[in-house]
Amino acid sequence: MKKVHFDTIFEDDDIIVIDKPSGLLSLPDRYDRTLPNVREILLNKYGSIFVVHRLDRDTSGVMVLCKTADAHRILSEQFGQHTVEKLYHAIVSGVVDRDQFTIDIPLASDSKRKGLMKPSARGKESHTEIVVLERFRLASLIQCTLITGRTHQIRVHCSAIGHPLLVDPDYGTSAEFKLSAIKRRYKLAKNTIERPIIDRVTLHAFRISFRHPSTNQEISFTADYPRDFTAALQILKKYSAPYTSAIGDYF
Repeated sequence: MKKVHFDTIFEDDDIIVIDKPSGLLSLPDRYDRTLPNVREILLNKYGSIFVVHRLDRDTSGVMVLCKTADAHRILSEQFGQHTVEKLYHAIVSGVVDRDQFTIDIPLASDSKRKGLMKPSARGKESHTEIVVLERFRLASLIQCTLITGRTHQIRVHCSAIGHPLLVDPDYGTSAEFKLSAIKRRYKLAKNTIERPIIDRVTLHAFRISFRHPSTNQEISFTADYPRDFTAALQILKKYSAPYTSAIGDYF
């Protein structure tokens, strides 16, 4: 298996909290077991590891795993009771006009697109709380609090209200974000190819809060924005006439 580096945010005898990079699987791939994934990497290091929750391959950010079965059981109960606070930051297309609101659209598997989801009245109850952090001329930076944790929930919910992620080939319209898409009179040097600023879903698991499985104390962990996410925001700030921030500085 190819070696992949990621930072450890916190570690003790019960849990390990990592900053998962985009492109790294949380769990082994069903069809290609050789692909790098968080579980196998930590399993090789510790001999025993338990996955409590997962992040999609292209989503970056904070992820919690357990070292013991007891810790896994206790944290799984917290996730099941929706007492774990999961905050994501997303760059979405368009200007989101409301400062704060809740999306409560049920979601179901999309029978026409394997592995994807769709809004459906017959789907499972799904709730996402939205707060706008920053508005730009062509996009918005939002904070998403997951009340439920359905597959692709944030991506489908944002798309359903007309603001898909700025980069999302499955639920949006673009597979990458380039400078030429936003900078007027953009000129590319001769015999060069423009590289995208970001070419994965513009979604980052920013913070997670829960009660420690042994001490029962409330703890919280944050993962800073990776370079591509930060670069996308910097380009939007520079070339997309941002509005005044609704929240303040998010770095």
